[in-house]
Amino acid sequence: MKKVILLAFAMIVTMTASAQHAVGSISLTPRVGINLANLAGDVSDNSMKFGLFAGADAQYQISSLVGLSAGLFYSMQGCEYTGDNKFKLDELNIPLVAHFYVAPNFALNTGLQLGIPVSAERKSGDTTIDVKSDTQSLEISLPIGASYEYQDFVFDARYNLGLSKVNKANGSVRNSVIQISVGYKFDLK
Repeated sequence: MKKVILLAFAMIVTMTASAQHAVGSISLTPRVGINLANLAGDVSDNSMKFGLFAGADAQYQISSLVGLSAGLFYSMQGCEYTGDNKFKLDELNIPLVAHFYVAPNFALNTGLQLGIPVSAERKSGDTTIDVKSDTQSLEISLPIGASYEYQDFVFDARYNLGLSKVNKANGSVRNSVIQISVGYKFDLK
């Protein structure tokens, strides 16, 4: 019974999905979403912090199976510590991503992402300390994820694995961010 339901669902999705974007097309996708951000590496007593992100991607469709995109996003990252302690890191993220279409309108995505800190603060209770001078001026991450397009809406989920450290101090503290977003794809060409 489960197989019949799964097969019926797959057929409905296939029949109602919109056509893939044409080879050589250029599209713009404004996106908004949520971050579940944390820090990994030489850090302890920390947990995920909820944040938002927003921006847009521009994608060039190289072939029916591969697309390349570049984007610009404002992203609220950081982490929470035990008690009322938080590390707030807001970045401008510039993802350069390859999209591999493994099924109609379904792509597996990976690439490289540059992060430029806009602000960095440590908060403990009512006390806030600016620590932007203690953070690297450029952070590099590896985005890995999947996206699905339905009637020009793009649903995207990805994990950004920090490759470079966030802090200038000794030790290695890296970003670890799960992003879930929705966008709308406009063909420009």
